[in-house]
Amino acid sequence: MKEFLSLIRFPNLVLIILCQALVQVCLLSYHIRWSSIWEPGFVTLTLSTVFVAAAGYIINDYYDVKIDAINKPDRLVIGKSIRRRPAMGWHFLLSILGVLMGFWLSLPVGLINLGAVLLLWGYSALLKRMMLIGNVAIALLGASMLLVVAVYADKLNKITISYAVFAFLISFIREIIKDMEDVKGDATFDCRTLPIVAGLANTKLVLYPIIAVFLAFILLVIFHPSTGFVFEIYMLLLVFVPSIWFLVKLVRADRKRDFTFLSNLGKLLMLTGILSMLFVN
Repeated sequence: MKEFLSLIRFPNLVLIILCQALVQVCLLSYHIRWSSIWEPGFVTLTLSTVFVAAAGYIINDYYDVKIDAINKPDRLVIGKSIRRRPAMGWHFLLSILGVLMGFWLSLPVGLINLGAVLLLWGYSALLKRMMLIGNVAIALLGASMLLVVAVYADKLNKITISYAVFAFLISFIREIIKDMEDVKGDATFDCRTLPIVAGLANTKLVLYPIIAVFLAFILLVIFHPSTGFVFEIYMLLLVFVPSIWFLVKLVRADRKRDFTFLSNLGKLLMLTGILSMLFVN
């Protein structure tokens, strides 16, 4: 069981549940309404998203067995604790369940889940080895995780779109950082990620303007006339300031452990940013 939970990235799935719950509770009504997370439709929606995401983690590890043996030998599951064929069986089962549950809820949700399954397969088999394209694919999936809640509720609004933009930008930055972290194993198997093609120094030059856009977006949100004082202080102290620290650490980073730290910090920024939904209303 421990190996399976590691394979499907259980902590990441919990983060997905939290993100969608906060969108449901905080962004789709004028007041925080915790009881809405127990609505059968929302529970089904969240389960379908979790199933699709878990299937994506499995297929990613399935294709990356040899690369992960170099980059993350201590976290290798497929081929070590779980055989390849059962892993693929779980991938298909979870993917089918996620898509069918999505179509049961509504046609748009079903299409989003189907698109996510296909994109995750394409990412694992091909796109992640291509410069920036795989990074954009994962960032889009991160944004869709939030948008699908509003699409199902037919309440797509500016606030939800703003959080989707936030999720896209921080996911995009973090995915490039992860490529910098995994450059040794990726290069061994002829991947064409940005750090391999351009080098670490030039990859940083690409990241700096992206981070600048991210910081500008955060400031735009903070100083928007519709935001409240508590929200503004929260975003300043727990999102903007740590983002500046992220940038400083990136400038100095030159070893694998430095990029591992930045990857984890990026995940923390995602969490603090999402938790700011509690202070929107």
